[in-house]
Amino acid sequence: MLRRLPLAFALALVWGCDASAPESPPPAELVTRLTVAHDPSGAAPLAALASLQTTQPVTVEVTVEGRGGPATEIRHRTTEPATSQAIPLLGLYPGSETAVRLDLRAADGRVLETRHLAVAAPPLAADFPAITVDVPPGAGVRPGVTVVSYFGHAGSLTPQRVFAYDAAGAIRYVLDFADHPDLGALFFDNGVSRLANGNWLVPDRNSNAAYEVDLVGRVVRSWPFRGVRFHHEALELPSGNLLATVDREGAPTVEDVLVELDRGSGAVVTEWDLTQSLDASRRAWPTDLANLDVDWFHANAVAYDPRDDGVVVSGRTQGVVKLTRANRVQWILAPHRGWGRAGDGTDLTTRLLRPLDASGAPITDPAVLDGTATHPDFEWAWYQHAPEVLPGGRLLLFDNGDNRGYGTGGTYSRAVLFEIDEHAMTIRQLWAYGRERGAETYSRIVSDVDLHEPEGVVLFAPGAAAGPVGKVVEVSLASGAVLAEVSIRPPVAPFGITFHRVERMPMYPER
Repeated sequence: MLRRLPLAFALALVWGCDASAPESPPPAELVTRLTVAHDPSGAAPLAALASLQTTQPVTVEVTVEGRGGPATEIRHRTTEPATSQAIPLLGLYPGSETAVRLDLRAADGRVLETRHLAVAAPPLAADFPAITVDVPPGAGVRPGVTVVSYFGHAGSLTPQRVFAYDAAGAIRYVLDFADHPDLGALFFDNGVSRLANGNWLVPDRNSNAAYEVDLVGRVVRSWPFRGVRFHHEALELPSGNLLATVDREGAPTVEDVLVELDRGSGAVVTEWDLTQSLDASRRAWPTDLANLDVDWFHANAVAYDPRDDGVVVSGRTQGVVKLTRANRVQWILAPHRGWGRAGDGTDLTTRLLRPLDASGAPITDPAVLDGTATHPDFEWAWYQHAPEVLPGGRLLLFDNGDNRGYGTGGTYSRAVLFEIDEHAMTIRQLWAYGRERGAETYSRIVSDVDLHEPEGVVLFAPGAAAGPVGKVVEVSLASGAVLAEVSIRPPVAPFGITFHRVERMPMYPER
């Protein structure tokens, strides 16, 4: 756990509004009150909250110093002029004071006044990881911080924590709910994500609820899962509702149900039962899971396709499947071995995607279709994670490669980009990276991959490589060159896992 600063230790700058001050400030005085409270939630030790009152409406531009060059400076500007504002100060350096500048601007953009603050934050706990920048970020890399949903923890697996590091590898943000009454045993598995309003979505298996948390760590609201139990992933839909992977309470199988929760009421409005849409008796892939009769699919991720309101779900022991809202299979991305009839009677062999070579011609080699051989232009994904639905019928995956080729295909993980034609029921491999790195970036479990557009950069993030180490590798789609690379080495790695997901984003949400 991080050592907390007592509130009295927080920087507090106050002008007026005390017993000795006049009731009305002089007309020329712009700032009537400015106080800074360190970590007001007790969960965000590298954050503070500035409370500002002014005699006229202003916007505020926040500049938090960066000690690793311009790319590590953190900036934010409020959008609506106001006379009373609460402004998060994010990106404090641990164990020292951080310089923060506040530029108060009029409606026409003129700087009316500047305030300089020095805000203290405590040091990090010893079980945070060592971060090594192996390849400094080059041109074309998306700016911002890298948010890590971290597994490392001294003494136990929970509570899981979140941290963000900057372009120089310095940790600049932490969420640690060790002292929270509801989230004190937080297990978010895949990790947290950012809601459309800029707050965090924090799902928790142990309290069986999803939480909205603001930037300084305060819980805004929660959605309990009723009649089902959360595991792996929850995400926000364009409607504002939540989509999650769950277990149905009392069911004989696990990790094979998806639900949509109404954002307002928390009620389940849609359910996808994979035992009906798929074949729960299929056992084509070898696995180390203890009981496939119970955990036959192992849904480890879900994504949403806004083109047709479909959902894409990754099953670690089956493949990747796209479902309609009515729970009918649209397509299956997996080797063609062992597919029979779904629980609802559908012939699943008619839903299998057929691979194409680079020229667009069908690949008909039975060994390639079966998964026992690869084609120079195409390779199936094995025990995959982190599907990302992209425009133009593209799908990005982290191909973990566990038991690749039914155990004969080599030890490596890949980021792989596919193009899927849902009408022709074909799949073509557009791009891949990772085979050339071999065991160095092999992660048989967890892990993440993201495409940064328009930069044309793939973030390839094996979260449980040998070491243990988590790697964040940014690769150019056009050239295959590594543009940035970071190694994250935890002193403690439960199950050998450093992280499940990482995301590059601005420290402050873009509005």
